[in-house]
Amino acid sequence: MTTHDLGSSIPTRAGWAEEAVAEAEKEAPQPGTAHLSREQQVLERIDRARARKPRVKEPRITLAHGAGGKATHNLIDAVFLDAFRNPTLQALPDAATLSIGDLRLAFTTDSYVVSPLFFPGGDIGELAVNGTVNDLAMSGARPLSLSCAMILEEGFPTADLRRVVASMAAAAEAAGVQIVTGDTKVVQRGKGDGCYINTAGVGILQRPVSLHPAAARPGDIVLVSGPIGDHGVTIMLARGELDIDADLVSDTAPLHELTAALLDAAPETRLLRDATRGGVATILNEVATASHTAVIIDEDTVPVRDEVRGASELLGIDPLYVACEGRLVAVVPPEQAHPALTALHTHPLGAAAAAIGRIADDPPGLVLLKTTFGGTRIVDMLVGDPLPRIC
Repeated sequence: MTTHDLGSSIPTRAGWAEEAVAEAEKEAPQPGTAHLSREQQVLERIDRARARKPRVKEPRITLAHGAGGKATHNLIDAVFLDAFRNPTLQALPDAATLSIGDLRLAFTTDSYVVSPLFFPGGDIGELAVNGTVNDLAMSGARPLSLSCAMILEEGFPTADLRRVVASMAAAAEAAGVQIVTGDTKVVQRGKGDGCYINTAGVGILQRPVSLHPAAARPGDIVLVSGPIGDHGVTIMLARGELDIDADLVSDTAPLHELTAALLDAAPETRLLRDATRGGVATILNEVATASHTAVIIDEDTVPVRDEVRGASELLGIDPLYVACEGRLVAVVPPEQAHPALTALHTHPLGAAAAAIGRIADDPPGLVLLKTTFGGTRIVDMLVGDPLPRIC
């Protein structure tokens, strides 16, 4: 299980903002807090809610537990991290860092259950390769080798399997990696929904970087490498459940060359993350909570295609929560923001990169969005699963 795709969690409880505001609506002031403003009282309740031990309340696993938001974070903290806790896992990065003598390796794994298997701009095979390459790249590593494990349903068309495998081979060649080991399992008809893929990847860390949400500092700049939400909305439209026509394709792409260019230009980069499940909003919440800072985002600077914005409005979702498969979020020191953006702009995958916000001191642990209309709202972590099975 790749640590990021277990939810990129940190050992604090998700959902605290929502619960704190609910408490503020119904609770009397705590002893000694009567002199505080309503805002200060809510922030104190946020701190108390956030400090509670995470737990899974549901008696059975739901789709929300795989969405990358609050339910996923609670599941990871209360079940997986509680059982497997060790210093390497504790940091929960996109890829674990392993040292063998003087050699530093990055190791990650991921599973893909996207539906449909084939969609505009890609398919499950290409997605599996690019997603694993990107998890390695977000740790600052150069990807080397991948594994491929297939779980196939009885009756799955052989022609479709050949198509998926050919797509994986082409994606691996384009990314400069090899698929060096694998496994195949077949389950009974009706038990596997066609094809699931698990991949693992190994890369080499050649730079002395340590990228983590807790490294963010007030004054740092938040960058995104391009328009957000393309992949998630493309998948929803490809399912044919909505009568919406849009000229939109998935943004799935390998990001290792883009991250290498960024790190060359901004060697003190604090954090790199690919905005998959839970979208940009989830990454920013992880940064705010881990670093005990505020993340201030300007809505007008967030790049979103008109097609994605329009479809999101019809679906009643915020593009900040919609998954990407070829976009990264970076937090860089202010003096390196310009070189970082320049480096991104010189690469085709970063041509539309933008600075969308900054790290501030206060209020710690919150992501705030300055809206187009001049207001400010809290961007909490994703609730529920508006876009299931998008990767």
